Amino acid sequence: QFFVFCHGLLQLSQLLVSGYLKSSISTIERRYGLSSQTSGLLASFNEVGNTLLIVFVSYLGSRVHRPRLIGCGALLVSLAGFLMALPHFITGPYDYDRSVPSTFSNTTDLCQPQPGAPGAWANLSDASCPPHASRENHEVLLVMFVAQALLGIGGVPIQPFGISYIDDFASDRNSPLYLGILFSLTVVGPGVAFMLGSAMLRFYVDIDKVSTAEVQLTNKDPRWVGAWWLGFLVAASLVALSSLPYFFFPREMPKEVGEALHTHRHLGFPVVLLRNLRHPVYLLVVLAQVNISAMVAGLATFMGKFLERQFSLTASLANMIIGAVNIPGAMVGIVVGGAILKRFQMSLRQCSALCVLGMLLCLLTAFPLLFLGCPTQKVAGVTYWDRSGFGHHILECSAHCHCPETGFNPICGSDGVEYTSPCSAGCSSVHLHTDSSIQNYTRCSCIPGAGPAGFARPGSCGTGCSHLFVPFVVLSCLAGILASTSHTPSFMLILRSIQPEDKSFAVGIQFMLLRVLAWMPGPVLYGSAIDTTCMLWERRCERRAACRYYNNTLFRHRYLGLQFFFEVGAF
Repeated sequence: QFFVFCHGLLQLSQLLVSGYLKSSISTIERRYGLSSQTSGLLASFNEVGNTLLIVFVSYLGSRVHRPRLIGCGALLVSLAGFLMALPHFITGPYDYDRSVPSTFSNTTDLCQPQPGAPGAWANLSDASCPPHASRENHEVLLVMFVAQALLGIGGVPIQPFGISYIDDFASDRNSPLYLGILFSLTVVGPGVAFMLGSAMLRFYVDIDKVSTAEVQLTNKDPRWVGAWWLGFLVAASLVALSSLPYFFFPREMPKEVGEALHTHRHLGFPVVLLRNLRHPVYLLVVLAQVNISAMVAGLATFMGKFLERQFSLTASLANMIIGAVNIPGAMVGIVVGGAILKRFQMSLRQCSALCVLGMLLCLLTAFPLLFLGCPTQKVAGVTYWDRSGFGHHILECSAHCHCPETGFNPICGSDGVEYTSPCSAGCSSVHLHTDSSIQNYTRCSCIPGAGPAGFARPGSCGTGCSHLFVPFVVLSCLAGILASTSHTPSFMLILRSIQPEDKSFAVGIQFMLLRVLAWMPGPVLYGSAIDTTCMLWERRCERRAACRYYNNTLFRHRYLGLQFFFEVGAF
């Protein structure tokens, strides 16, 4: 029982490390200028190390000191977690465009008609590309990809060895209970990871490098970057702690009171593989699970980003919703599916009927989601060009300001149009609150208004979509519950349709196929689809970095459309 407790703790903290990345992915994109394709590849890269070794390890089976190997794997996972946070410590502080010069930057992004005039602040230059910046970017990516690979490799012994160790020494009566506890933790884990993300992203990223007085941003600001690295330190420390007891467990334990040990007879690897793959039920169910897993992989990785963009939420709130609503919904679905199975003692045909019904209802609730959203707000020069109707380009009014193209500090004009920076709106003065935060921008030549020109407030105008947010969350949670009712019955279909002695092997092949066909390509596919809907890319040193504005309607249609496609596939 102590082993089960330790293993539960370890699995939970291991999932914290891998799940936490998904909760902070939109933040890491913004901080290091990554496209969603790159961040999707990063998120699925831990599966690579995992897949390469999993078959080999399952084959070693009981010939090794399992607890000690689990402990070593856990130490690797913990190292990977600390490595994920390393980029924060090897790069300089986060730099963003500001209107009011601070102690370590005397630039401004206000309109400066005569650059270089005496007494004028230095304008943000176009060539804001220090020589070390591109090298720094390569280092960051290298460290993170290596960390993800290590995370995958370290995770290899944890689940198979833990489960076989428990199954070997627990009594046959208690074994299902213990494994059930562990299984439920693998579902709770990601939920806890998103809640951790929600908590950490409320802190400013450079909380350890700059004083709070220096930070001119609030967490609602489009330029805000939260302390993404803190969560990795927390999760990695937890893994390190829970790895310690494993070095003191014996190689074998006296079995709990019960029957004799199981003996497995080993056939050649290819024989069993072919025998299972020729089995039509097994193959079809695994293909259905591949579709569901591909949907979940993309969903888990980019759902936060989707909510942030569609409904103008902070990263912290988006994570809170996923961790407190969507994931518990999926847990409810899994439990309900299992309960129906148990209550009605279903045959194989009824199991498959239950799966089909769950997916059909899921499709019906997921379809309306495609229409619940709003277009991107009017952004001058990005989604909105012509105010007069006479073809005057909206940004001619700020031509005298010599704005850098790379500037990004969105403001919302009194006319309801968003501008990418105060400079591009032609604003030449700024009013501060008593705590030196910005109250509003005035004398903006592009914004019509009383007196010489209109005014603007700092921050994005937002998508004006808040009224659709609650219906969206309710429907998506419902769709999740319905889809996950098919989880347990589909497992039953696999376990009961193959020969008993192939059971563990068949489950191993199943997980490998899910990894190779769903978990690995899924996030990359979703990330690439999201990238195609970008309307304005940030540029860093001549390279395309993170996306500033998406076409929200296309983003919604492609992101949820892909999800819908996989649901139909599973059905």
